[in-house]
Amino acid sequence: MTPLAAMPSPSTAVWQLGPVPIRAYALCIILGIVVACVVTEYRLRRRGVAPGAVLDIAVWAVPAGIVGARIYHVITSPEKYFGAGGEPIKALYIWEGGLGIWGAVAGGAVGAWLAARQLGIPFAVVADALAPGLPLAQAVGRLGNWFNNELYGGRTTLPWGLEVHVMDPDNPGHALRDDAGNPVLQPGLYHPTFLYEALWNVGVAALVLFLDRKLRLGRGRAFALYVVGYTAGRFWIELMRTDEANLILGVRLNVWTAALVFLGALAYFVRVRGPREYLVPVGEPAPVAGPAGDVSQVDLSAREAAARPVAPEGYRVVSEEQFDAYRETGVLPPAEERPEAATGADAAADEAGPATTESANGNDSGDDTDPERADAERTNAGRADGGGGRPADRDS
Repeated sequence: MTPLAAMPSPSTAVWQLGPVPIRAYALCIILGIVVACVVTEYRLRRRGVAPGAVLDIAVWAVPAGIVGARIYHVITSPEKYFGAGGEPIKALYIWEGGLGIWGAVAGGAVGAWLAARQLGIPFAVVADALAPGLPLAQAVGRLGNWFNNELYGGRTTLPWGLEVHVMDPDNPGHALRDDAGNPVLQPGLYHPTFLYEALWNVGVAALVLFLDRKLRLGRGRAFALYVVGYTAGRFWIELMRTDEANLILGVRLNVWTAALVFLGALAYFVRVRGPREYLVPVGEPAPVAGPAGDVSQVDLSAREAAARPVAPEGYRVVSEEQFDAYRETGVLPPAEERPEAATGADAAADEAGPATTESANGNDSGDDTDPERADAERTNAGRADGGGGRPADRDS
């Protein structure tokens, strides 16, 4: 049967800009990174992170992700580089293709974790902010496979069947041409599995955004939901692919990987509970006022500096109510203190009550006790601790 329609493929995936090759696959990867950064920056700001933090994270996460992606590819396809006729040096030739998404996510997570530690941002906040942006980036990156005429499935007669060119091994990035100069096509049409995955990833991003807004996901659960959604799609799409791959028990390696990662992410999503984290700055600069509130002594330069969007020394986690109040008033919520902040006789006095307080201050005899003096001393002890209340109050 002759198909009524077909999806064409580009015959060129590399363009020369003087001596510099411009590769479509690389452009798609870069555009995907930009999309992920824009989405993540927006979501980080809504959780209290200072503007521009995503760039500091990307400086670590992107290179680490590329290294991780290449390492995964080389480990899972070692015969191409270390087998008979293989060239080990080509393990470094990432421009020739071969990046594994599993290694990219793992390597990028390590880089993002290192960056988050430096910025003082909880890693779970970064992961949840990235959750919808990452599948969108993957969707854009899959367009690079279309340019490369790769990662397609079996034969089909569907109207969206893909035309696939025979690529020229002597001219990488270009289709082989016949004597008339026309690009040569593979016989028949093929399932565009890269397109299936791209569309699935867009759906995963929409699912994460919807459930995150509805359930107020936190503690890394939004990222776990992304992993669950992505691996569920990758499982069946991987089974459709016909490109060369290593097999375990007759099944493609990436099918096993998708199944195992799916189970791990699902277990995390179901078991972990907790509210969404919001952040307020630590070490935020503030205006300096003179004695008796003299306006002439206010340091205006310090006030202007405080108004600029400067990255703080770090962040601390607060509730959504506290965060909303901070955004409305600009007043930082009080930091909760822990009982171990109180030490020595003062801590013992706070915890034991009036009788112990009197003993600690030398009033062993009930006849000599002055109740007003004991109350004053307990008040002073609480102020010295900086808590202004009992340990139980500072725990809440």
